[in-house]
Amino acid sequence: MSGAVFAPRAQKFGAAEGDGIVRCDACPVLCRIRPGRAGACSRYANIEGELVRTDPVVLMQRAVADGGRVVEFAGSDWDGQMLDPSRTFLTGVGAGTTYPDYKPAPFIVAAEHEGIDTVTVVTEGIFSYCGVKVKIDTDRHLGPETAPVRVEGEQVGHVTTAEYGSQMLSLGGVRHLTGGSKKEGTVTCDTLLKLCSGEPVEMAVEGGHGVVVQAGAAPIVDGRPEERMRVGCGSATIGIFAKQWEGHVDEVIVVDDHITGVLTEHQAGRCLDMRPAGIRVRGRKSTPGRYFQVAKPGLGWGGTDIADPLGIIQKIDPAVAWPGLRILLTSTTGEDALYCVLDESLKPVPAQMPEPVRAVVERIAENCEPSLCSVLFMAGAGGSLRAGVTENPVLLTRSIARGETRVTVGAAPVYLWPGGGITLMADVTLMPKGSFGYVPTPAIVAPIEFSLPRELYVRLGGHVDEVTSIAEVLRSLREPARVDPWLVDNRWPFEPAERR
Repeated sequence: MSGAVFAPRAQKFGAAEGDGIVRCDACPVLCRIRPGRAGACSRYANIEGELVRTDPVVLMQRAVADGGRVVEFAGSDWDGQMLDPSRTFLTGVGAGTTYPDYKPAPFIVAAEHEGIDTVTVVTEGIFSYCGVKVKIDTDRHLGPETAPVRVEGEQVGHVTTAEYGSQMLSLGGVRHLTGGSKKEGTVTCDTLLKLCSGEPVEMAVEGGHGVVVQAGAAPIVDGRPEERMRVGCGSATIGIFAKQWEGHVDEVIVVDDHITGVLTEHQAGRCLDMRPAGIRVRGRKSTPGRYFQVAKPGLGWGGTDIADPLGIIQKIDPAVAWPGLRILLTSTTGEDALYCVLDESLKPVPAQMPEPVRAVVERIAENCEPSLCSVLFMAGAGGSLRAGVTENPVLLTRSIARGETRVTVGAAPVYLWPGGGITLMADVTLMPKGSFGYVPTPAIVAPIEFSLPRELYVRLGGHVDEVTSIAEVLRSLREPARVDPWLVDNRWPFEPAERR
């Protein structure tokens, strides 16, 4: 919407041209929009010669202190009735931008919290320096580290360092948005927008596999939905469940692409005085009972390329092993398990798994977390955002680094990276629906809010003349506007870190 609709102060957006055309100045594209049409981003339109926002500004209301219900219209279009200022937070979603960068933020809102006068500076940022970090809970091998990740054939990022039980992707960034072909930038921008908006995106890892990623949903690897995140590596699994296997099996091998565990060699087996089984697995021995590189990465057992787990056995020592020796082979999630008994020639023969052994395999599965995709929006908040807060932007940066000014994105908490600038990360599932947009430069549009004591805002050289009370902002707002219930996992922006 235009500033005249959403802001209590007079603020001109767009410039009228001939034939009813309005030039939008909300981003560097400067679309010339004909009557009844929208701009390239679909976020602004020409309605009867006035530049208006096509999506609503978003307010969030938290429940009353006694645990009562939020107002009835929460989560729907606002009907214009007065809201309780003390329980209302104006987000940057739908607020508008500071472009061409020297303008104050669309909203600079004064409120009171526990007797302290506060200010929240509310805007949308146009982020060329942004991307997402994606955590995919799966043992499956998606592709080699640093391998390109492609969407519609265009590289949008790469595989990065795997973490415990998860594959990690780094997607987006200024080099993919602006440093390649026009199509690469467009596809990258569209990928980021979908991921941040909670939509599924199908990707292909070069030299690896296909994966469908959706924030808060299970990943789908080569058409197969994942269910479990592993309980631990092979060695950790041995250590956790060694006591529960005691007396029911003579050897356990937990197959894992990273660290495969062998019970009787492992310190856990030795502490239980288990008899050596004489079974040597393939790979490079690290420490007793812990083996690296037992197989190639893949979609098989424990993230390896193994389909037949008996192939992991390199040799069986006849001077140590014995007929009737009971072996359990399992993966780190319990999805795959095989029970064998050595015959007279010391060959492993599959047999029916005893119930006590099966119970431990099921316990492994029970201890696995559900497999999910996590999407963290990551961006650098640069000069234009800071100029919308204060005429001396470095003071804002220093205040944020000192913890005096709190940063949120769509009211969601952020992690701020140490060092220069304002580099932040946020979980997109903690933000209001429809928080993200785009401009065809290409760049992502995302909300951002800066909350701080009013006295500090004055000292930072803020745009004090533009400050308006939250009550006045609410009185001046007209439809369309949206009110969402406050997400209880998010801290109220003015509360100390230890309070919820």
